[in-house]
Amino acid sequence: MESRVTSLDLKPAEDLSEATRAYFAKCEEKLGLIPNVLLAYAFDEKKLRAFTDMYNDLMLADSALSKLEREMIAVAVSSVNHCYYCLTAHGAAVRQLSGDPKLGEMMVMNYRAADLTPRQKAMLDFAVKLTVTPDRIEEADREALRKAGFTDRDIWDIAAVAAFFNMSNRVAAAVDMRPNDEYHAMAR
Repeated sequence: MESRVTSLDLKPAEDLSEATRAYFAKCEEKLGLIPNVLLAYAFDEKKLRAFTDMYNDLMLADSALSKLEREMIAVAVSSVNHCYYCLTAHGAAVRQLSGDPKLGEMMVMNYRAADLTPRQKAMLDFAVKLTVTPDRIEEADREALRKAGFTDRDIWDIAAVAAFFNMSNRVAAAVDMRPNDEYHAMAR
């Protein structure tokens, strides 16, 4: 039984391009599912492509931040925002990438409870401050990241990932986006 994707009555476009159909097939091949966030955006292929292009660039492209670190940012931001979809999906990614189910759960509940390196803690502290009080980010915050070993390019990447998930969390909350059931059992 397939569960609903959002509370909105927006059906996927019937004329999805070959490229989008191939992207969905690749998701099914690699993940065993098409993430509901993609299905939610599929009512408008232009919006779907904008979302996936930005997501893929931020989360999968070359960066000094590891894929795990980027997923940790997604989870820390989503935890502050209480985003059910992203906590479920990206919590599973943290469990999978780290090989540590406990880390994934701690990140979802409170990253400060996790056994993090000082570098990771500085990164997540910055992402959370950017989420909660963006108007209070100042040079001392960027300097703390530099002292933790991040370059200015890394700081850009941390900020961009945090900002993307703040946007995604708000859209997911607004439409009551639901995660795929499969995420709950992944990497446990």
